[in-house]
This record gives sequence, structure tokens and C-alpha cells, in this order.
Amino acid sequence: MDELLHALADNMLWTVGGTIAIVAIITSAIKDVIRTSKREASRREIAAYIAEGSMTPEQGERLMRSGPDSDNA
Repeated sequence: MDELLHALADNMLWTVGGTIAIVAIITSAIKDVIRTSKREASRREIAAYIAEGSMTPEQGERLMRSGPDSDNA
């Protein structure tokens, strides 16, 4: 009986650990998708301001390059 309980405890540990890892990976992926969509929406807004003439292309470029999430590659 002790062996059975020990085996169940070991399997439970791996199951809970694996579930936590999977949830963390999925949460991180969702967070990245949301961040990317918000960044693209901001870029579209900046482009609209440039198109209507209320912002110069240079100002728009500076805004797109600023911030912690900018892709300066």
C-alpha cells in the first residue's frame, strides 16, 4: 500500500509540475500576442496622424522608435 501511495505522489508531482509549465507557456504566448497587437495598433494610429498631416514623418518615426517595446533591429 505504501508503494502505491508513493507512486501516486510521484505521478501527481509530475502532473502538477507539467500543468504549471504548460499554463505558463500559454500565458506567455497570449501576452506576447496582445503586446504585438497593441504595438501594431499604435503604429497604425501614428501612420494615420502622418497621413492627415497633423504629424511629420520624422515625429512619427521618433515615436515608433521610442519606448521599451520598440524593435530597433
